Amino acid sequence: MRYLPQTKQSRAAMLQAVGAPNVDALFKDVPKDAFIDGLADLPMKQGEMEVERVLSSYANRNVAAPEGPFFLGAGTYYHHIPASVDTIIQRSEYLTAYTPYQPEIAQGTLQAIFEFQAFIAQLTGQDVANASLYDGASATAEAALMAMRVTKRSKVVIGNALHPHYRGTLKSYMGNLGSTLEDGTPDDETACVIVQSPDFYGKPELYEDWRRQCNETGALLVVVVNEIVSLGLLPAPEDADIVCGEAQSIGLPMSYGGPHLGFFACQEKYLRQMPGRLCGMTEDVDGKRGFVLTLSTREQHIRREKATSNICTNQGLCALAFTVHMSLLGEDGFRQLARLNHERACALADAVAQVNGVKVLSKTFFNEFVVELPKNAQEVVQDLTTKGIIGGYALDDNQLLLCATEMTSDVDIELFTDALTEVLA
Repeated sequence: MRYLPQTKQSRAAMLQAVGAPNVDALFKDVPKDAFIDGLADLPMKQGEMEVERVLSSYANRNVAAPEGPFFLGAGTYYHHIPASVDTIIQRSEYLTAYTPYQPEIAQGTLQAIFEFQAFIAQLTGQDVANASLYDGASATAEAALMAMRVTKRSKVVIGNALHPHYRGTLKSYMGNLGSTLEDGTPDDETACVIVQSPDFYGKPELYEDWRRQCNETGALLVVVVNEIVSLGLLPAPEDADIVCGEAQSIGLPMSYGGPHLGFFACQEKYLRQMPGRLCGMTEDVDGKRGFVLTLSTREQHIRREKATSNICTNQGLCALAFTVHMSLLGEDGFRQLARLNHERACALADAVAQVNGVKVLSKTFFNEFVVELPKNAQEVVQDLTTKGIIGGYALDDNQLLLCATEMTSDVDIELFTDALTEVLA
């Protein structure tokens, strides 16, 4: 019982309190095929060095992006991160000041949060931004909940090809609220329309018609940006009521899917309904500039069940990495990065279009596009991995989603097209 301090009696009391007959009943909603049959295939009763060797052998089975041509996007993107980003964020004053409840000893962290908010507000064309959220999917769900609070309505409409993980998160959040999630166009019962740009298939979205429909029905327009680098080239969604999404592309590695960095911005008139935290700038009694957390209406602090969210923290270190990277890029550098992403994607599309049997389906795109193959896309992706190439994200049947960033070289493209030609032969 050294590492399991609960006794049989205490566990039985807890199960009785929640109305579960046994521990297994707590996992009844987990699909049976997700459970491991028996013990995990891990070394038993070995020394530390032996365990490290085994675990390293497991890790070596993975193929990381820097190890070869890489064309996978679909929500997590391979970008260059300057070495100076890690050097700065690992300074002790940043790494240890995790939760800045005491502003008098956390001014550096609070200033970084304030600057992060300023970057997001400028990029999105919105009035205010919060101190970050967990990821793009949860930020989108929070946007829907906020729209429901503002409009007093319960229907959420998805307007275009939203990332499937975002859609799944929306369903989870809304599942017990008596609200509905639909595809299509808004009506007088709609709280918000959610539009992603570029959408899941890489197509940039125009907002004028969505704005008109929202104005006519009283719904809010929520714009989701999954690839924040696109805002260096595409117009800022300033006509939206709420803009949210994922900022992993700046300052953060892919890290096998996380941690990521959700962002959230809105028009000032909705400020008091915005979830999460907000950092504000003020002056102390001596007239010196200072930073404080404000409008943090969480259930831990005030308003309890009427709080705007139950978000317990922000992605502080991730937001700092974003802020450092953006500061290093500057406005011109950020725009240049976006142009380079689009140019690399165009070069990839032109090269792939020359492969026999391959058709580029996307007419407009930023750094991601869809191609049609003469073979099953999943099988093609698997065959490419045997050649050391991560060949995109397989969609339905014979469609493949390809991504290029500033990390995609001409050599990568040549290796990919040569390998694709062999696989399709």
